Amino acid sequence: MDKIINHSPDTQRPTPDVSICIIVENLPVPLDRRVWQEARALHEAGFGVSIICPKGRGFEKSREALCGIEIYRHRIWEASGALGYILEYSWALAVEFFLALRAYSKTRFRILHAANPPDSIFLIAWAFKLFGVRFIFDHHDLNPELFEAKFARRGFFYRLVCLAESLSFSTAAVSIATNESYREIALTRGGMKPERVFVVRSSPDLMNVHRSPSRSELKEGRVYMVAYVGVMGPQDGLDLLLESIDQIVNHQNRRDTLFVLIGSGTEVPRLKTMVAQKSLSDWVKFTGRLPDDELAAYLSTADVCVAPDPANPMNDKSTMNKILEYMAYGRPVVLYDLTEGRRSAGEAALYARSNDPKDFAEQVVKLLASESLRRELGERGRKRIEESLNWDIEKKSLLAAYETALR
Repeated sequence: MDKIINHSPDTQRPTPDVSICIIVENLPVPLDRRVWQEARALHEAGFGVSIICPKGRGFEKSREALCGIEIYRHRIWEASGALGYILEYSWALAVEFFLALRAYSKTRFRILHAANPPDSIFLIAWAFKLFGVRFIFDHHDLNPELFEAKFARRGFFYRLVCLAESLSFSTAAVSIATNESYREIALTRGGMKPERVFVVRSSPDLMNVHRSPSRSELKEGRVYMVAYVGVMGPQDGLDLLLESIDQIVNHQNRRDTLFVLIGSGTEVPRLKTMVAQKSLSDWVKFTGRLPDDELAAYLSTADVCVAPDPANPMNDKSTMNKILEYMAYGRPVVLYDLTEGRRSAGEAALYARSNDPKDFAEQVVKLLASESLRRELGERGRKRIEESLNWDIEKKSLLAAYETALR
């Protein structure tokens, strides 16, 4: 067993010679906020940390050391279609394995921590089990449900995705769930023992939430701003959001609101085409990904923030990071009524009927019409973050998961 020394009543601190390797394929680090928070917390607790991740705009260096953490990056492309995903993930898996060998030659890491999607990284964990390395499965997405949401069908590739998820759980010494719904899936579908599943929510670190006075120039002459922050993929509901904006601008004839869509993804070209077809170009602004200080300025200025993720089996059980981010900035939220969405936002949001863009538009307009309601919901959200949904609380569960994996 690796040596553990007492650090505090809540956590135990590993000796610095315990090294770990985190593999994430979905986003570059430190852009992936959850993985970066985990890495920083583990480094501060005394672990040596290496991260393997893809390159991305602004993160093109193949090797970089940040805050004492070694980062290895590789090239990747965004595929579409089931066959394209297999090619993408196969290439990434091969490069990740090569980089993991490089990291192991330098650090002799004792834990391989994989953040999905995809669920194929257990194959690398199998190889490193030969060296006594333990595997932690950090369960970010429900990939079987994500497959159905993207492709609206089952079949051979769906069964392959289900098998990969099952093998990820069976390989793991410990599983980390992002919420209670995911924990239940780890226990039932994954067959994990309760004492080996830990909930670590993707909660904001209040030290990194920099609220500032509203900047009226960001509204570009409009009275109000409605903001969306996040990925723009086929499962994220941006098409529904544009239907809601069409209701507000063209059907209710409101010209006083700027809708700012912050982020990037494969759907952006199609969404821009929809904006042009609906004559919404004067009221919808795409910013792409923004640096942290610019993002903070927009969230500090927005009157309402939206999470249009549609109701489906995946989204109903998933925690949307953007909702917690909005609440950390004291912004009122409109979202579709989803199980984990309601658990996150509680009484800090208005909830629209499932996948009904007209009702979603009505909830947005209701908030725009009442400054007092916006202020009340924003204050409730900020209070929830300060009291229970912040990273200072969640990182204790992360360290407990590592303590269990090292036994």
